[in-house]
Amino acid sequence: MRKLIVVLALAFANVALAQTGELWFVAGQSLLSNPGLGTDQLVGGASNDIALTDGFRFGFRFGFNQGRRFGHELQYGYNRTHLKFNDQGGTELGMAYHQGGYNFLLYGTSEGSRFRPFGTAGFHFSNFVPPGSSATSGGGSTKPGFNYGAGVKVRVGSFFGIRFDVRQYITGKPFGLALASGVLRQTEISAGFGVGF
Repeated sequence: MRKLIVVLALAFANVALAQTGELWFVAGQSLLSNPGLGTDQLVGGASNDIALTDGFRFGFRFGFNQGRRFGHELQYGYNRTHLKFNDQGGTELGMAYHQGGYNFLLYGTSEGSRFRPFGTAGFHFSNFVPPGSSATSGGGSTKPGFNYGAGVKVRVGSFFGIRFDVRQYITGKPFGLALASGVLRQTEISAGFGVGF
């Protein structure tokens, strides 16, 4: 039995050593396509009577690399936007939506390289919190989605790095309003600073 444990420990030592962790703070712009959420009118109305606006975002990504060219990330993002009432003179009320998810990364260069371009795809959940509600008390409308994108990580020291990402998030429309059509498309353009360990 001891021989088996020693053999397994030696066999998996390289795998364990090849995994490195990263913690990133990212911030940037959130650009929305097809932002119309529907209408609150009982008769008539249009699919963009109520819409979301572009805004800023920030968040955290925890990643670990598996092998030389594969990686995984767990992410949280806070997005600030406005709920715009086009049918009421363009009134805008500030609101937020929170995103959490998982992404798989495929790197173009091996681990240890200074520049690491990557492609990524994954799934997420978005919790849209309307004005006057709170995500902590169960408020909001949660929708699943998927995302994909690309970016580059640049090592600037032994433990530090910067990154640039462009990602597209595809999410269902929140709040269940009448005349809602299609999906919400969010483009993230962000930069970040991270620590590797």
